[in-house]
Amino acid sequence: MSTESVAGGPALTPLFVRLKLSLLRNGLRQSPGRTVAYIASVVVGLLFAAGVVLGLIALRGTPHVGALAVLLTGILTLGWAVMPLFFPSGDETLDPTRLVMLPLRPRPLVVSLLTASLVGIGPFVTLALATGSAVAVADGAAAAVVAVPAVVLVVLVCAALARAVATASVRLLTSRRGRDLAVLGGLFIAIGGQGVNIAAQKLGSPDGLSVLEPLGDVLRWVPPASAVSAIEDAGHGAYGRAAAGLALTVLALVLLLWWWQRTLTTLMTSPDSSTLQAVEKDSRRSSDGGVRGPARLLPDGRTGTVMLRTLRYAWRDPKSKMSWATSIGVGLLVPVVSSVQGNGSIYTAFSASALLGMQMYNQFGQDTSAFWMVASAISTPRDAYLELRARALALSLVAIPYVTLVVIGTSAFLGDWSSFLEIYGLSLALLGALVATGALASALFPYSIPSEGNKNVAPGQAAIAWISMFGGVAVGAVLSLPLLALTIWLHVSGRHDLLWILLPVGALYGVGVAQLGLRVAAPRVVRRLPEILAAVSKG
Repeated sequence: MSTESVAGGPALTPLFVRLKLSLLRNGLRQSPGRTVAYIASVVVGLLFAAGVVLGLIALRGTPHVGALAVLLTGILTLGWAVMPLFFPSGDETLDPTRLVMLPLRPRPLVVSLLTASLVGIGPFVTLALATGSAVAVADGAAAAVVAVPAVVLVVLVCAALARAVATASVRLLTSRRGRDLAVLGGLFIAIGGQGVNIAAQKLGSPDGLSVLEPLGDVLRWVPPASAVSAIEDAGHGAYGRAAAGLALTVLALVLLLWWWQRTLTTLMTSPDSSTLQAVEKDSRRSSDGGVRGPARLLPDGRTGTVMLRTLRYAWRDPKSKMSWATSIGVGLLVPVVSSVQGNGSIYTAFSASALLGMQMYNQFGQDTSAFWMVASAISTPRDAYLELRARALALSLVAIPYVTLVVIGTSAFLGDWSSFLEIYGLSLALLGALVATGALASALFPYSIPSEGNKNVAPGQAAIAWISMFGGVAVGAVLSLPLLALTIWLHVSGRHDLLWILLPVGALYGVGVAQLGLRVAAPRVVRRLPEILAAVSKG
């Protein structure tokens, strides 16, 4: 093919469509499992779209259906925006860096990529949902006329938004940080699922769809939901509002295409991390040497070094980051969800201590085969104690402020400040108990965390992981019984004026039991160094 035909000729768009179809066809030929998975996703997508469309049609003419249609369009647009961030490898044509060496001009390339992006089950489902929303709110001939360009604009804006986001973040998504972001996608999906659950409960209330009106009033002026709102406005005779809604969506499409073309040009003409200029820049950036930032506040010697290494593992290793982020996110989510569902209790704040304390378990598993370097520096129980204590201190740097924040937030959210001091003290005691049992479980029940794949336990070690986790949590709960018994006694005896002592007692008890657990675990670590190394190296 000649340079002219590739750069700006009319054959460029059909070429990209055929490329998209070829990639899809060749991908399905790789394995029967992939073919089955794709067919299953198509069937599920079609059934979902059919169910939503039929539901929207059934709601046609009912009050507040316009707010529902606008909200659905907004959620659909948000899904298209975040899809490239969490699934960057789902469509190989999303990576324009593969086309850098070809003589392609930005404007025809944008048109061709946008057209190719309309091929697939995703755009078809979007078209179906937009059509269903249009049918639900359309009333009269004028609304039907406005519905045709409105539906087309919704699909084009969604596709252009996904492409623009993918192009702007393609280098991030192909880096280590981008892969970490994809790993964290599961956390956002879980939180979003809880949001959908709460929203479904609200929709089942006697008020029905009317609870969507405040949000719908805002989204009506946000493209491309404004195009769906324009259909409803045209049916009610508000032609000025309808024209404004369509104009906003057209303006959004133009701006997205302009941004996409600009970032595409920058991406295909600027050096990346493989070039000499970028390498020299990174070399200059790291020439300072030493520790910078808040890390300089860590103590000197072995303690500070181990703490810094532990925190860097938690930040850089994808699975460690996922574990930490899940614990933090779920710990914040549990009190909120229980309160919204009408089961609010300040005792749900214990989830913060429980989830963060469990990060102390299997401390050596995150080292994998590199644990041999740690083992070579441990020769006495004192060395093992310093190693475990530094890891516990690194955990405490995050866990104690986090537990404090959750307890304060839960008390403020529920308006129950009378129980704040006792819950805070009990939470600190539980955190210390889990640190103690986590250190002991790390020595007695270590297991490997595979660096590749989605599994967090190496094959054949699942039973060890379950024993370590549930056995340690059960023992941690037993270690918390003395403070729990004191709390019950103060309540039963009517000594509510002394409940404040649970905060200092709980803090001291947590520190004491954590120290005891570290000292009990230290000699066992020294005796079991070969076994620990063998166990954590299987992944």
